[in-house]
Amino acid sequence: MRGWEKFMTERDREHDAARGKKEPFGFGDKPALILIDFYVGALGLTRQPLMEQIKTHPGGMGLEGWAAVDQTKKLLESARRNGIPVIHITKLDGDNVVGWAKRTGRSKQVGLSEAKMPEELKRRSAEIVAEVAPLEHELVIRKAAPSAFNGTVLPYMLQSWGIDTLIACGESTSGCVRATVVDGTTHSFKMGVVEECTFDRTEMSHWVNLFDLNAKYADVVKLIEAEAYFDRIGSRNSAAAQL
Repeated sequence: MRGWEKFMTERDREHDAARGKKEPFGFGDKPALILIDFYVGALGLTRQPLMEQIKTHPGGMGLEGWAAVDQTKKLLESARRNGIPVIHITKLDGDNVVGWAKRTGRSKQVGLSEAKMPEELKRRSAEIVAEVAPLEHELVIRKAAPSAFNGTVLPYMLQSWGIDTLIACGESTSGCVRATVVDGTTHSFKMGVVEECTFDRTEMSHWVNLFDLNAKYADVVKLIEAEAYFDRIGSRNSAAAQL
């Protein structure tokens, strides 16, 4: 049973059985791992339950976010071990760029949220947390919109590397992960989303968006499946290098 099933109505179940996805879309032979917005501004400086965290950090993700970090650390180790390119995404914070949240009607809400935040949290907001921090040679992209493709070098880098598949992790499932996955599909990449490595502030939103992404744009897979996929790619590449 998938996590989204508890939010489905009886008609949803009937429709999904009749017209829903019957088999995975599939992955290619040249994947990359993309880690979306594992930054301090979303996760906080310490691990706290959501309702405690939002007292001083209204934009926090609670313990679910840190649980995803711990699972993503395993997947990141697998990618690095198997020579899979890793791309880290964080927000463009500074250089006089106005972020997407402040450009929308959320500007007042964002201002109130920032007023409650400790100064250290504000200062380190765009910093990727240590558990999944980039290595010196790994690509880091800073974005000013929900999608990592919007206005960044990401599509050009993927094309230059010959990437055909993106395996996505991060937050929020309903926001920047969804936007990036939909844009990835639009750019003709095969897309994967790792269930245990994505997170959102609202459980319902998390699972409903995973269902929708899996139905239309990507294959939502378990961590063990993503690790096995990376292992297969790594083994194949090692065998080819020995010929």
